[in-house]
Amino acid sequence: MDKLKGKTVLITGGSSGIGLATAKLFRDEGAHLVITGRDPDRLARAQEELGSETLVIRSDAGSLSEIAAMMDQVKNHFTRLDVLFVNAGVARAAPIEQVSEAQFDEIMGINVKGVYFTIQKTLPLLSDNASIIVTTSITNQLGSPNFSIYGASKAALRSLVQSLSLELIGRGIRINAISPGPIATPMFERFGLPADTVLAIKGGIERKSPIQRFGSPDEIAKVVLFLASDDSSYLVGEEIVVDGGMSLL
Repeated sequence: MDKLKGKTVLITGGSSGIGLATAKLFRDEGAHLVITGRDPDRLARAQEELGSETLVIRSDAGSLSEIAAMMDQVKNHFTRLDVLFVNAGVARAAPIEQVSEAQFDEIMGINVKGVYFTIQKTLPLLSDNASIIVTTSITNQLGSPNFSIYGASKAALRSLVQSLSLELIGRGIRINAISPGPIATPMFERFGLPADTVLAIKGGIERKSPIQRFGSPDEIAKVVLFLASDDSSYLVGEEIVVDGGMSLL
């Protein structure tokens, strides 16, 4: 306990799934929290779960103007940030023949541009020796039919983490990535697929997985805590894969 006592943390995409599980763990470890998200209902539920001391901000992770406005709100409440968990992202499934320019721009805009400029706008507030964690995905190294743009966006983040790790280490700021495999989050339900189709897809993934199940958001959160805390003080530019062995296949 208290691994983040007195530290201020910003989590983008913190209103559900991995982001929310991480926010809860960080709160229990003594952190002062800021979370962002796009959906007002999910943000309201997250506020109830995390408590009134958590600063909750509605912000579109792909909009530079909203990123800047979000940072203004953070500055009004805190003098510094010690941990930045850039977790907000979007996935859309479609074969290449059906991918539109709008879909391409949305995925790249949130998953790459949004991450890049969130880090940039946060830099003036980051303390020396701060930790940045970026959520990538095992799709950045595995072929994933119907997720070509999503996989490409996560591969871009892997490269970004490597480059920025060398650029920022002079300030003592460490940046690393966490690469989740299949995790039990609401992602599949947001694809708009029939319930029986979702169940069939999930069943196929579980049968394929060496560990024979999905991971939980709590399991990912524990690794994010490691990267956020001083326990990982010698890790720079790394990507930790947490996937139950899926990427070994």
